Amino acid sequence: MLEKCEHHPHYLNVINIVYNSENYYVLEYPDQHGYEVVEKHAGHGTYLHGDVARKFRTSIVHAIREDASVERIDEFIADFGGPIKFQVVIH
Repeated sequence: MLEKCEHHPHYLNVINIVYNSENYYVLEYPDQHGYEVVEKHAGHGTYLHGDVARKFRTSIVHAIREDASVERIDEFIADFGGPIKFQVVIH
């Protein structure tokens, strides 16, 4: 998906779906060096940016190399850095 970002017009909004399970979406915003993690059933999400996003990427790649099962990746996301707390609002 490509479109101009209204807040940062020099960026294109590129969104990559990194992971999609019954429980979670993980979206990558490479131009902003960030990740959005959404817990589907609770309707909550969070945006990871900067050092936290880099740690998330390194950790999830390591988790996938160990065991790429949906159960393992869902467990990793559930345990990563605290609760997913922001209510998801669809515009």
